[in-house]
Amino acid sequence: MSATTENPKHIHQGRNVKRFREMLGLKQEALALALGDDWSQKRVSLLEAKDTIEEDLLAQVAAILKVPVESIKSFDEEAAINVINNTFHSSDNSTSIAYQSTFNFNPIDKVVELFEENKKLYEQLLNSEREKVELLKGNTKN
Repeated sequence: MSATTENPKHIHQGRNVKRFREMLGLKQEALALALGDDWSQKRVSLLEAKDTIEEDLLAQVAAILKVPVESIKSFDEEAAINVINNTFHSSDNSTSIAYQSTFNFNPIDKVVELFEENKKLYEQLLNSEREKVELLKGNTKN
């Protein structure tokens, strides 16, 4: 097989390390600290600029980032974007509804509304009971 058939797109491993690091909210300094004393932010920056990374170093970085080595080797941004685009622009409403949940009310206002409504219902119930008592009083006088 030719190289183009086996690996049609070249994966930039350093860029993938950067993507995974950023997804985890990890700074270059923190990755450098985890890699050891001989690492610095600048060296991590140079690592992220490398096209391919040595296997042992890649395994160490993957362990720190808690991702499989194969993820860093094979992550294709274009494929991921296609998946995201197909998911979020689907005509299927079940996927889009889940991401459009916005609440335009203050929960405290809702509690106050419920309290006021409850208060009105109690007042109506009290008035009804008063009317019953008056009717009973009228019946007993006759």
